[in-house]
Amino acid sequence: MASPWHIHPLRVRYQETDQMAVVYHINYLNWFEIGRTEWIRHAGYRYADIEQAGLLLPLIDLQSRFLLPARYDEELAICTQVSSYSPLRMTFASEVRRVDSGQELPRAVDADAARPGELLVEGTTSHVWVNREWRPTRLDRRLPGVYEALRILCQGGE
Repeated sequence: MASPWHIHPLRVRYQETDQMAVVYHINYLNWFEIGRTEWIRHAGYRYADIEQAGLLLPLIDLQSRFLLPARYDEELAICTQVSSYSPLRMTFASEVRRVDSGQELPRAVDADAARPGELLVEGTTSHVWVNREWRPTRLDRRLPGVYEALRILCQGGE
């Protein structure tokens, strides 16, 4: 049921590091968000358009595990997949991986394929679809095309 991994390149900026010259932990959560937004774009939709249609996807749970630090100017791969979904909820798996400078990154790899680089941080975020009044809303009823694209991607289609 997991989708392919979408891979988004990123370079660590100086402002994202702390006095120890490593990436401050909260930045990884921002990168998880970038990964989710780019995953949705890769699926053929802009998150802004989904919001304009009246749907929001707030965070309801976050898990993360920090293995190794990222440092200033390193090149990273933000790897994101949908690990589970229903008409009401979505869970994303995220990985932040260090890659070699100048390494050509694929846009996506199969759900069970190796991701590029060295694993630094991994985590999951869980979300629920809500309307503008923050009431749970079924994606398959509100935006059936988006739900169908999600279903196809999670079954290994493109």
